[in-house]
Amino acid sequence: MTDTTNTTNGQEQPALSPENAEVIQLTRKDFVSDQEVRWCPGCGDYSILAQTQKQMPDFGVPKEKIVFISGIGCSGRLPYYMNTYGFHTIHGRAPTLATGLKAARPDLMVWVITGDGDALSIGGNHVLHSMRRNVDITMVMFNNRIYGLTKGQASPTSEFGKRTKSTPAGTVDTPIQPLTVALAAEASFVARSVDTHTEHLQHTLQRAGLHHGSTFVEVLQNCNIFNDGAWRDFTDREVREDRMLLLEHGKPMTFGKDRDKGIRLRGLHPEVVTIGENGVSEADLLVHDETAEEPYLALMLSRMFWPEFPVPVGVFRAVPRPTHDQLIQQQISAAVAASGEGDLAAVLASGETWTVE
Repeated sequence: MTDTTNTTNGQEQPALSPENAEVIQLTRKDFVSDQEVRWCPGCGDYSILAQTQKQMPDFGVPKEKIVFISGIGCSGRLPYYMNTYGFHTIHGRAPTLATGLKAARPDLMVWVITGDGDALSIGGNHVLHSMRRNVDITMVMFNNRIYGLTKGQASPTSEFGKRTKSTPAGTVDTPIQPLTVALAAEASFVARSVDTHTEHLQHTLQRAGLHHGSTFVEVLQNCNIFNDGAWRDFTDREVREDRMLLLEHGKPMTFGKDRDKGIRLRGLHPEVVTIGENGVSEADLLVHDETAEEPYLALMLSRMFWPEFPVPVGVFRAVPRPTHDQLIQQQISAAVAASGEGDLAAVLASGETWTVE
């Protein structure tokens, strides 16, 4: 991946290295593969794919330096549709392969595409460790609250009481809050967007792709076959201004068609208030700080959800930390400096050895 050496409007911008300086004039078409896109008509995955393809040229990274890795599920098809390198791996293990790839080839831009079942059920352990290690990958999790590929069973994010083919009487499991998990695992970049909010999704993917470190993006995505309208209560155009909170760094948390609603802190808990009522002013509202070293504010936001609260979207956390591959390289360099390059053959032949005849 290219190094980040400058900022514009407070956002990271990629620097061009000599080897990719000539490979800049790319378009969305350059990232569209020759494979037929095969998702159900109306699936939210189409939008996520389109926004990803639209955003990729802006990174200024050659296609040969980009890898998309996926697990199992409807989201797992996405690497086939990107004209880059890619792996379609086994269930839940995409972060594991991505970790190894970044350790061996830190120069590559690596994306992990996963779903709520793939990432948070069989792959939960792998997600946690890739985040805590700050592996320099961009993980995009499609969250439709259902197992779509296997035809409609409850997933780790299905709401309590959800009736599905696997839970006909309603699920008795408490749903996972994906962003809370990512923050608890010390991911250095955490964000949320919506499949149908295309401009916001493009901007979120841009921010995510430019971050160096463990990046977790939840995309609220619709499965119109097995869980249609999972997020419609607050994402539809007619209601989203009143039921969603757009996070903007350094700005008060306001929302509503008239921007007259806000979030303030009451003790340890957030509450919804109306500006101008009961003496409430904009100065009383929480101000978003995505760069806070401690994730307390981000954790609180990750647990706010409709209908009690507007649903936050945007960047929850973006903090710089040494990446996994950087720390590995530092250890290797220190070992070489202390003991020399070493000789693997000599090590294998040392100590207790024997010859089988």
